[in-house]
Amino acid sequence: MGIVAGLDSSPDFTRIVVCDMDTGAVLRQGYAPHPVESPAGGGRPSDVDPQAWLLSLGEAAGGGLLEGVQAIGVSAQQNAVVPLDAQGNTVRPAMVGGDKRTQVAAADLVDALGGREAWAQAVGCVPQAAQPITKLRWMARTEPENAQRTAVLLQAHDWLVWQLLGRPVRRTTDRGGASGTGYWSAATGGYRPDLVELALGHQVMLPEVIGPADAAGTTPEGLLISVGTGETMAAAFGLGIGLGDAVVSLGASGSVMAVHPEALVDGSGMITALADATGMHLPVVTTLNAVRTLRGAAELLGLPDLESLSDLAMKSTPGSHGLVLLPYLEGERTPNLPHTAGTLAGLRRESMKAEHLARAAFEGMLCGLADALDVLRGRGVEVRRVFLLGPAAELPAVQAAAPMLFGTQVVVPQPADYAAIGAARQAAWALGASQGTLDVRNPPVWQGAVAQVLEPGDELAVGQAVRQQFVAVREQTHPGAL
Repeated sequence: MGIVAGLDSSPDFTRIVVCDMDTGAVLRQGYAPHPVESPAGGGRPSDVDPQAWLLSLGEAAGGGLLEGVQAIGVSAQQNAVVPLDAQGNTVRPAMVGGDKRTQVAAADLVDALGGREAWAQAVGCVPQAAQPITKLRWMARTEPENAQRTAVLLQAHDWLVWQLLGRPVRRTTDRGGASGTGYWSAATGGYRPDLVELALGHQVMLPEVIGPADAAGTTPEGLLISVGTGETMAAAFGLGIGLGDAVVSLGASGSVMAVHPEALVDGSGMITALADATGMHLPVVTTLNAVRTLRGAAELLGLPDLESLSDLAMKSTPGSHGLVLLPYLEGERTPNLPHTAGTLAGLRRESMKAEHLARAAFEGMLCGLADALDVLRGRGVEVRRVFLLGPAAELPAVQAAAPMLFGTQVVVPQPADYAAIGAARQAAWALGASQGTLDVRNPPVWQGAVAQVLEPGDELAVGQAVRQQFVAVREQTHPGAL
């Protein structure tokens, strides 16, 4: 029996799973938080010393957790940029997450290349504040000395893989991570160094993009390290999604992604053309308002938590007695209405009850995500079932409404470390390929996620009526927005 490990370095912690390489059964697990840098030390929420990731990794792997492991896969937070100088030292702390400092830089880049469609054609996405290329533009404008010293660009998982291998001359990355940078195209499979120069002001070394089953290298002790990938791609791989599957993630904002055989170019910028961890593609559509809609409704109604909001919503009926909530509380990306506000329509004396407003919040959130699903469907993406992720996926009001509003089977996986499991599966693939026991074109078949399966059943027509009610209000309020 071969044993592999997957580690997920998220913004706040490191999780490690040790798995049987043949079945995916989790044998052992480790966890450690990331050290919190004191503000007195000059730390900023969007600036992190990457050494903190290594310290957390070491703590999570303590107590002999990795004993007997033959290969390691690495998943890490996306959109983190680690700028290195010519000697391989960090020029400045890593820039991570949704960095609001870079919003102006994103708009600058869009204009510099000639608009949103030009970017979509070039690399499959339009610069957003969080993306690496936008952070480079910000650094060039705000920290020109650091920008000038930057000779190499890595992302979080690239840097961790490079450290695990002992900082070799060769630096690598994967298609999934590269596709989110804003300077690599999933459609062409190549970098756009001219866009790096446009953002940073000069050329730099970029990591070599290697295949999904390739090893980044082997440590002196003989431990194989696979290529690694971003958290989104690793989680999709850990869930085991394939063609016909979509994933709806319920965070404060929402995202919808699906497996597709080709990259989608979308001039509107609503679709971000990411690559996955298997050689396929992961088109993603984002909404700005998901669980924040529910939290706002709970606060408005004086409820202590989302569970109470769900209980109240279940006292209403589909359609919320005519109430429709357009949940554009922070503006919206799908449809692209950055400066709009939410709308509550259908107020009548009989509908002005707390349970109907609670139900309208759930239906508004899910109809907004159904709009995002329809953007993908409209481009030929097949969606036969939807995986629903996030703590809010467990709420009864979500589970009651999601299948009828999405119009398809909904799968709610049991909570698990899917990004770490995906990283371990990648490690098993690379190890098997190196040993000649696995085909480089076909990843190992692991046990599927334990999940609750929800069917739309007889309520499909009811869901369609609720969607039509929502669309009618959207079109009346924002004609032609989608």
